[in-house]
Amino acid sequence: MSQNESLYVPGATTVGVVCKDGIVLASEKRVSYGSFVLSHAGKKVFKISKNTGAACAGLVSDMQILIREIEAYSNLYRIELGRPMSVKSVAKMMSNLLFNNRLFPLITQTIVAGIDEEGPSLYVLDVLGSNIPDKYTAVGSGAEIAIGVLEEHYKDDLTIKEGKELVTAAIKSAISRDTMSGDGIDFLIITQNGIEEETIQF
Repeated sequence: MSQNESLYVPGATTVGVVCKDGIVLASEKRVSYGSFVLSHAGKKVFKISKNTGAACAGLVSDMQILIREIEAYSNLYRIELGRPMSVKSVAKMMSNLLFNNRLFPLITQTIVAGIDEEGPSLYVLDVLGSNIPDKYTAVGSGAEIAIGVLEEHYKDDLTIKEGKELVTAAIKSAISRDTMSGDGIDFLIITQNGIEEETIQF
């Protein structure tokens, strides 16, 4: 890859963790293209419905388009059937949208997660729509560093508080080595009571 081409490669560190009582999704706030930092206040975590959210790494414009579209489908489903779409269905629909755009792909890796009648669940999707369920994951330019922290400390019975601490440690570890990530962390905390958004700056 030439130096000019690297300017257009977006960086990010985005993490998702399944806890016994919910989900923690998080992403750092830096928006960068190669060595150029475009913004220190990017938002890469999104609420889709009252029980489902997503966190992305990639082109911010592509994430926003994808989230808007899946949010519209989710709202239509709720209006027509009188109940929220399951997390698995949201992930499947997003997978279909990504695959249908495979010739002109949306440049985003996405973590879809939430809590429904089957409990908390998480799915990771690539640019072409591969849809893989998991208990924890990391995507973006800092993923290789973050996943090492998750692998070492993840356990099945994490509380939301412990999950948030683990996600914070994973992203901070990635930020310390990945120059395309940084400037704080946005959280999406999903429980049976709904979705809470939090931000920490550093």
